[in-house]
Amino acid sequence: MEDRQADEQKSAVGWWQKAWTAWFGGKLRFDCLQIEVSSRCPGRCRYCPRTLPGTGTGVDMSMAVFSRLAPLLACAKRAHLQGWGEPFLNPHFFTMARMARDAGCRISTTTCGLSMSESQAEAIVDAGLDVVAFSLSGTDEASNERRRGVPFTRTCQAISTLAKIKHRRGTCEPELHLAYLLFPQEVEALAGLPKLMAELGIAAAVVSTLDYLPDPALGEETFASADRIQLERTAALLAETAAQVERRGGQLYYHFPQAHGEGRGCLENIARSLFVAADGAVSPCVFTNAPGAPDDPRRRVFGNISVAEPLAIWRDPQYRAFRRDLAVGRPQAPCSTCRKRFGAPY
Repeated sequence: MEDRQADEQKSAVGWWQKAWTAWFGGKLRFDCLQIEVSSRCPGRCRYCPRTLPGTGTGVDMSMAVFSRLAPLLACAKRAHLQGWGEPFLNPHFFTMARMARDAGCRISTTTCGLSMSESQAEAIVDAGLDVVAFSLSGTDEASNERRRGVPFTRTCQAISTLAKIKHRRGTCEPELHLAYLLFPQEVEALAGLPKLMAELGIAAAVVSTLDYLPDPALGEETFASADRIQLERTAALLAETAAQVERRGGQLYYHFPQAHGEGRGCLENIARSLFVAADGAVSPCVFTNAPGAPDDPRRRVFGNISVAEPLAIWRDPQYRAFRRDLAVGRPQAPCSTCRKRFGAPY
């Protein structure tokens, strides 16, 4: 059944590639599609909106919904298969990954690693993923304690399992990355990152801060109220950590908020990317459709691919205006206060 669906998807993607080139000269090209293949997660990370009351248990994206992504996959460079949940919980994950790969996309995902086994690692290599990132918020059990239900040692074990299978198969892919969330209280843990990356065979780490607050009570977990001295000290530690990682042969990228200044362009690059939730809802980025109340003022949904053509949603006048206003420096809410505009990647 899945093989038949995959063949149908591949045919649909091919049709859309030809049609798009004929109608528009093939000019539209997404840098990345972020596709939430599952919004379920076994973790209970205290900074995640999924842990708040009333957010439900989450759902898996169906093959029927994923198949409707064909016109987007046909003009995308990358498909990142992850949203507010654990992607490997979707039983169709590997079929979806192969379908996106057959459409010409590079494939990446981010995982907590709880379900990693040798058989899953074999399937990851077979599916042709080029990047698998593992989530951490510290470099030992104590500094990573915010990731409740996801022990630090279990994540490290998952990374080692995938690295072992890669070595056994004699392949360099997928690259192993870290998606590292930095908290003000755990800045000193950065000192352990170069050694940890080297020991686990991590090629690159992306360090970010808590930019989306599901609960105002988490304000102390952000750098929003940090003074200039703290910001400058943390920025210096990040720069030194990045230099140490590079000396060991790895790479470290980070986004860190500025102490002052005007908001910059969107680090989510919404002019050339979008987010598709597990139910098919289309939003500019993952932060504009987080789990929570439907009337959350930060929510922006411009259509659902279950009932509308994806490219028609992209061309919707209100969606186009949303992207245009951000591009010319007049961002609509919620972009006007988003921390992704008040920092720079390094």
